[in-house]
Amino acid sequence: MNEIGRRYEAKAAEFLEKQGYSILERNFQCRQGEIDLIGKEGEYLCFIEVKYRGSSSYGTPLEAVTKAKQRKISRTALYYLMKEGYPEDTPCRFDVVGMVADKAELVRNAFEYQR
Repeated sequence: MNEIGRRYEAKAAEFLEKQGYSILERNFQCRQGEIDLIGKEGEYLCFIEVKYRGSSSYGTPLEAVTKAKQRKISRTALYYLMKEGYPEDTPCRFDVVGMVADKAELVRNAFEYQR
């Protein structure tokens, strides 16, 4: 990952902590893929994709989380749950933090699990 990406993930983590999240993992990677941030908010285990854009001229950061990207994140999340021994009924959701310049936008439950 490049330096800009790392910087914006750190800003997103800070933003989420101010929203009441506790960050458990940063840049979780496995063969299935990568999840930028994994955190807890209340009872939910949250798999969080961080998308940055310098401007919105190429679309919003949230539009960059395609179905293919959602499938990859979903598979990686499933692997994480099994690896860490979470019970099957653990409440989970997929959140996206879109960042344009230094402004962050959080979308909770941005997408459902994709097969």
